[in-house]
Parts: sequence; structure tokens; C-alpha cells
Amino acid sequence: MLVVTEALSSEHQVVFPNEAQTFLSLLCGHFAAQVDELLKAREERQRDIDNGQLPSFNQDTQDIREGSWKILGIPSDLQDRRVEITGPTDRKMVINALNANVKVFMADFEDSMSPAWTKVLDGQINLRDAVRGIIDYKNPSNGKHYQLTDDPAVLICRVRGLHLKEKHVHFNGEAISGALFDFALYFYNNYKELLEKGSGPYFYIPKLQSHHEAQWWSQVFHFTEEYFGLDTGTIKATVLIETLPAVFEMDEILFALKEHIVGLNCGRWDYIFSYIKTLKNYPDRILPDRQVVTMDKPFLNAYSRLLVRTCHRRGAFAMGGMAAFIPAKDPEQNQVVLNKIHNDKSLEANNGHDGTWVAHPGLAGTAREVFDKVLGTRTNQLDISRADDEPITAEMLLEPCQGERTEQGMRHNIRVALQYIEAWISGNGCVPIYGLMEDAATAEISRASIWQWIKHGKDLDNGQVVTKALFEQYLSEEIDVVKQEIGQARFDSGRFIEAADLMARLTTSDELTNFLTVPGYDYLD
Repeated sequence: MLVVTEALSSEHQVVFPNEAQTFLSLLCGHFAAQVDELLKAREERQRDIDNGQLPSFNQDTQDIREGSWKILGIPSDLQDRRVEITGPTDRKMVINALNANVKVFMADFEDSMSPAWTKVLDGQINLRDAVRGIIDYKNPSNGKHYQLTDDPAVLICRVRGLHLKEKHVHFNGEAISGALFDFALYFYNNYKELLEKGSGPYFYIPKLQSHHEAQWWSQVFHFTEEYFGLDTGTIKATVLIETLPAVFEMDEILFALKEHIVGLNCGRWDYIFSYIKTLKNYPDRILPDRQVVTMDKPFLNAYSRLLVRTCHRRGAFAMGGMAAFIPAKDPEQNQVVLNKIHNDKSLEANNGHDGTWVAHPGLAGTAREVFDKVLGTRTNQLDISRADDEPITAEMLLEPCQGERTEQGMRHNIRVALQYIEAWISGNGCVPIYGLMEDAATAEISRASIWQWIKHGKDLDNGQVVTKALFEQYLSEEIDVVKQEIGQARFDSGRFIEAADLMARLTTSDELTNFLTVPGYDYLD
């Protein structure tokens, strides 16, 4: 039995009516119990890795990797995805993103959103209104009015990962999967209108670690299509390859979802975090400062090229990763940002990616120029097979990354993670900090890197060994730096002390916590 533990306002009841609750209850009855089994399988696999069994390609699924199969197909309005913008489901953000110089807007209920109950439901309202073309917003401070242009971007909804719960809805006495909640509401409220205007219910699926998890999603999609009397393949999904275990199962993930999948995406920031987390017991595979872990590093470049080769062989798109930069007010500084965007996107376009991500509308033009030049008259790069490349081996994907661990880098990590965690537990999951649009993934890298440096007693460029005591000293000092940067009033009105406590617990714990958003969720209403 499905129980909503919070009162629903009349506005929220519109997007979560009894019929939607019935559909969600059916999904939970068929699929909720399997989520715990899949999460348990993750832990078992991680124990094997911790004990010395490095990730590799699965010999049991070699026939899938060597087969000549293709995915079912890609809808017409997803044939050109050269630039996509991502962001949370805030009303103004949804409008600006759909109006940006991009092909696709990925509305995010996951890493760039803090899932407080009212924000989750407000997000569903905003997407419902966007699909119907009736969304608008008036800024209360200056009266500026925002509304959709005549040709907005294609909308894709990113649901929460399997590890995240929705504590305000219970099924048989247990908090349900946030992924099922987000999927059910977005699908129920929008599938008819999307299909009527020639689009469809499109989803981004995050954090998968195995093809068994992809198979679970395939079953959810098939069940939904049958329940609503829709053709197989009406639902379309793009899967983020943002965990190290998943990079070894890309063919298998495509195969498991072959009726519904249209592509894979290089979720680079989460992938870096996953590299740290998965290989946390290996002192020879410790990453340097996150600022130097760029896509030209061998292990990341191999990941990008393998994704392109794998996807294009199956007729699927290979999407590039996020440029987290935001425009700078100073013209010289902004030109530096634009140059970095140009170089980053050129690497992706020349590797054969079909499109890329940006975090800010002001950078969409630069990214688009790069892909326009490389694509020419084409709408994608499915013709780039990379079949003549040398094979990408497990050793290449796991190759250690060279670079310094610096005091400055560690202090910067602390300040970023502190400010991001404070924003997240205050209800904001997408935050501009020091010229970057930070989301949960970049904060995860910051705290996990330091945890791993502590575990293995690594030293910094100043000669000091990273210990729990050194971290706590730096944290105390960087709290004062942040206080000076933002001012006493903002510091006192925020939740920085709680954020510092949470960060300290996560960074100095004996075991690495899988996701900061899981304990962080306890801080939200």
C-alpha cells in the first residue's frame, strides 16, 4: 500500500493525483524490492574490488560485446543533440534553459537538485507547464517576465539514482525509490502531450553500475508502456556512464535497454568520483588535485574514446560531458573561460562525440561553434566508428593519473565542499562557486579525494602528510576564509556549522560513505 506521509497542497495534488499514485503503487509492487537487491550486488562487487580484484570486462557477456546487434532507433527530435544544457527544475531555470542556444535541456532531479519535498513537486509542476508551453515566471524583485520562445529545446528528465529514497512516500512501510517517484510523475503527467506534439517521454538515467540495473530499468519501461497501451520503445533513455564499473559494461547496458536506449553520456565528474571510490584501497591509483584531472588524462581519454566506439557501433549516440565553467564578468577572465570551453569541446568533438553539455546558457554558443564546425552538414557523428583505434584495455581505463597534491588544492577542495554542502542542506543543489557551477558530483570529488589521501598517508607539496588532524586544521582555517569571503551576516544566517560537521564526518570516517547526498537527505524537510 502506498502512503504519502506529507500533506499535499491543492497545487501539488494536480501533479500527484490518485491515478498517478495508483500507477506509482503498481511500479513499487513490481520493482521496489529489486532495488535493494541491486544495491546489495553493488556492495558485494565493491568488496571484491577492495580485496584485490580490479574491475575488468566480463567474460560471461563476451558474446554480447562481439555480436552485431543494434539499438531499436532514435526519434527525429533527438537526432541532433550537439549541445545540451543541464540544470535543476526551478521555474526560471527551466525557461532560460529551454530558451538557450542548445538542442536539449536535461531537467535534473538528481545531482543539481536538493530534493526537499516541496521542491521536488514544484519541479514536476514546472516541467508539466513547460511541456504544455504555458510556463512563465515574473521576478518579484524587478518585475522581469520570463516565458518560452517559439522553438524551445527538447526536454529530457533526469531522475534520481537508485541509491536515493523518497522519504515522504512509503510503500508497505518503507520509503520508496526516488527514481521510481520521479519517473512515475513525469511520465504520467506528460506522456500524452509529448507524443501529441511529436516528441516523447525521454529520460536520463544516472549512476548505473551494471547491466543488471539497466535490465531493471528496461522492465520498468516495458511495464509502463504495456500499462498505458503504448508501443514498445515509446519511452527513450540516455544512460550516464558515470561510474567506473559501468564503463566495462557499456555494450551490455545498451543491449539490456536496446528497445529504449538512444545513447550513453560521459558523466565525467561523477566518473572521477567513482574512480576514487571504487579504487579507494589502491595506493597506486590515487588522483591528484581535481583541477588537473582533465579529459586529456589517459584514463579519461580512453573512457571517452571507448564510449564513442561502443555507442556508434550499436547506432547509439555518444554524448560528451559537462563543462562546469560559468561566464566571468571581467572580459579577460571570460576569454580564458571561453578558451577552456573551446579546447574541452574540441577534444570531445574530435573524439567523435555527437554532442556535449554546458551548465550555463552564456557558454552554449562557444560549445555550439565547436560542434557546428566539426559536424558540418551532419546532425551527429554516428559515421565515426573509431574501429581502427587500438583496443581500449582495462589497464588503460584504470591507468594511474599523474599530478601534484597541493596544499592549495586541498584547501580549495575544502572550501568548495563546505559551501556546496551548506547550499545543498539549505535546499539548493546547483551553486556557482569560484567560477564553476558546482553540483553534487564535484563536491563528492573534493571530500573523497581528501578521504583517500588520509587513508594512504599521502603528502602534499608543502611536505606535510595528510592526516585527519591536518584536515581538521585546514577545515577550521578555511571556515574562517569562507566567512571573510561571504560576510558574517551570510555566514550566521546559513548552515555552515552543520555543513562543516557533515563534511568532517564524511572525510574522517573509517569507511568511505558512498554518497554525501544520502546522509545529507536527513537535513532536508
